[in-house]
Amino acid sequence: MPHPLAAEVVQLLIDHGLTVATAETDTGGLIGSWFTDVAGSSKAFLGGATPYSNPPKIKVLSVPHETLKSEGSVSEATALALAHGARTTFNVDIAVAETGVTGPTGGSDVNPVGTVWIACVGPSDRVVTERHVWTGDRETNKRETVLRAFALVQAAAESG
Repeated sequence: MPHPLAAEVVQLLIDHGLTVATAETDTGGLIGSWFTDVAGSSKAFLGGATPYSNPPKIKVLSVPHETLKSEGSVSEATALALAHGARTTFNVDIAVAETGVTGPTGGSDVNPVGTVWIACVGPSDRVVTERHVWTGDRETNKRETVLRAFALVQAAAESG
C-alpha cells in the first residue's frame, strides 16, 4: 500500500498536469519507489537517477566537476545541480534531489552523520533548498529525507 503522502502528491501532480523526476544519492531510489507504489503514477513520475558516486553525478546529471570539487558532494550547490540535472535529463516540470550522509559512518565536522541537502526545482524555475541533520539510524534518516522530498514536491505542485 502506498504511503498516503505519496498518493496525495501523485494525485496533485496528475490534477495539475505536472511531471516529476528524482535524483537520489543517499536514498537509493526510495523516493522513486514511493512514487511507483501509487497506481497510475506513470502519468506524473517520469523517472529518476541514483548516482551514488561522483562520476555518474557528472556523466548522467551534468553536475559540474567544479561544484563537486569546490563545494563537495554533500552541499547545497550539489543538491541544486542534481535537481537541475534531473529536470533537464527527464524533461519534467519538477525535479527533487537529495545528497547527504545518512550514516552510521562517513560524517565530518562540516557534514555530520545525518546531514542531508534536499533541493526542488519547480515550475517557473522556483527553487527551494533545505538542510537537515537527522538524528536517527540510517533507515530513519532515509525515510525522513523521503518525507521532506515529497513535501517539497507537493509545495512546488501547489504553487506551480
